[in-house]
This record gives sequence, structure tokens and C-alpha cells, in this order.
Amino acid sequence: MPAARSAYPSPFTKDSAAKAEVLRNSKLTVNASPEPVKKNKTITITGALTRANWETYKYGGYTKQPVKLQYKKKGTSTYTTLKTVTTDSKGVPKTTTNATADGYFRYSFAGTSTTPAVTFAADYVDVT
Repeated sequence: MPAARSAYPSPFTKDSAAKAEVLRNSKLTVNASPEPVKKNKTITITGALTRANWETYKYGGYTKQPVKLQYKKKGTSTYTTLKTVTTDSKGVPKTTTNATADGYFRYSFAGTSTTPAVTFAADYVDVT
């Protein structure tokens, strides 16, 4: 009697071209300050882009990576990219812009071949 055949494919393959793609998890934060801010005054937006380090089992700063600073005016549904900022030697993006109206600031990272894309929930800024 022949061996029963599984309905599921084998997890093993003899195909030398087959490969699995494993990405390091990433995290992104944002903080806009001061809050509240007076209209047309400068606001500083910082954050941190980190990714899993498989050697230390901790998250470490992801350096020299482009992240987009995006803004959504209160009452609207669409984010607009204001500028692209490069993370520093600790994975910190930092930039300034003028506060023109109440709204939400966030950073967005497009990802790389080793690290997935990530966008952090926005930080609301009250403009007085």
C-alpha cells in the first residue's frame, strides 16, 4: 500500500533558487513641539526610526535613512508630504516647519530591502 499523500505542500524544497525573505521589524515615532504653538511660529518635529537588531535582541537606531514629514490639516483626510529628512547617527529625524493651522504631523518610512515600511500615528498640534 503506498504512503498517504498530504493535501499540504512540503515545507522543504529541493529548488536551489527558492528563498525566504526575512525583514527586520521597524518602529517609527514622532513628537512635535512646542504644543500649543502660536500661528506662523516655528515648530520642531523629532522622532526615532529603529529596527530590530538580531545580535542584541533590541531595537537600535536606523541611521542615514530618508523619512517623509507629512501633515494633515484638522478636518481633512489627506496627508501632504512637506519634506524628506534623513535620520542622524542615532536614527533620529529632526526638522522644523512653520505652524499655520491645527493639524497632525507624522513621519513615514518607505522601507528598504531589509526593513519594512512603517508610518507612525500622528502627533496633533494645536495652533493658537
